Amino acid sequence: MPPALHVTSPVARRFLRRALGLDEPFPDVAAALTHLGYVQIDPLNVCGRMHDLILRNRVAGYREGALLEFIHHPNRPGFEHYLPGAGVLAAFPRSAWPYLLPHMRQRRIHARGYAGKLSPAEERLAQYLLAEIAARGPLMSDEIADDGRATTAWGTNGRATKIVLEKLFVHGRVLLSARRNFRRVYDLPERVLPAATLAAAEPTSPDAARWLVLARLRQRRLGTLKKTELPLVEDCVQPVKIDDGPPLYCLREDASLWNELPMLNPQLSTSATAPRLLAPLDPLIYDRRLTQRLWDFDYTWEVYLPAHKRIRGYYALPILAGDQLVGHVDPKADRQRGRLVVVSRRLRRGHKAAAAVRDLAQFLGLR
Repeated sequence: MPPALHVTSPVARRFLRRALGLDEPFPDVAAALTHLGYVQIDPLNVCGRMHDLILRNRVAGYREGALLEFIHHPNRPGFEHYLPGAGVLAAFPRSAWPYLLPHMRQRRIHARGYAGKLSPAEERLAQYLLAEIAARGPLMSDEIADDGRATTAWGTNGRATKIVLEKLFVHGRVLLSARRNFRRVYDLPERVLPAATLAAAEPTSPDAARWLVLARLRQRRLGTLKKTELPLVEDCVQPVKIDDGPPLYCLREDASLWNELPMLNPQLSTSATAPRLLAPLDPLIYDRRLTQRLWDFDYTWEVYLPAHKRIRGYYALPILAGDQLVGHVDPKADRQRGRLVVVSRRLRRGHKAAAAVRDLAQFLGLR
């Protein structure tokens, strides 16, 4: 492994902007998905969905819904599934498929966890659901007749059909072939992914573990590695020391970017680039501890906090201005009235959010 690069926080922030595709947009969704490795999907639509908010800042001419249109295209260039061990639903390029198989198979055979091994009763319902899909084609859960009830992952009572289909999806026994008003449409794997993709050899456990570490690093471009993770990937990472902090790592393929970064100057720090609103789970700020250390910005996504505990707002979006995170805006789309409403905002003195808010409103087709 090469010796560590020693850099300052401002230079590291500039590196992240460039490495994460925020300085120069990707030409299309395919290029962005390949570069990032995966894009997190979230159903909440307060002011645009998470994946769309992530990609609108990175893909030239990006439109709402373009990511799902891309992966669910008849050519099947990608698919939806969970990032192993994280419970994170994401869009992946189809090259990722074999590396998810070990986790799917583990979930099928182990009873622990919500979506573990099916009970005998669940397996009987599963066989019925698979037969219905095989005979009738892609289906949403409420298009299959069944009155059974079961417990959801949230501990509430729900339709057994919907719950078992979700478990079959986690196990890789069904996949999503489309979305209708963002609702899941299930189909058999052989009708969703190309035969060559499904026939790819399942990697060994060490290879799958290595892929997962690299996938997370590819997603964030700079981050920490556990002692158990570093040996898996030390041949393709570059250590980075920022000031006096503990070591971080970037992909070795990104190492040349450090040499290309010009010396930081005040004109490029905040005012030369237009401010933009980031998604709450944007790769730039996903690691909250690193965000605090590198950007001096304390941020938590508060959507699941009780209202009385929120500091920033239900769906507050951080504001990136140059190499600074300068505050946040809590917007809400009023689709009926065609307006983007700013519920609250807080910015450092000397910064404005109006242009960034107008840019988001235009993306959403709102005033």
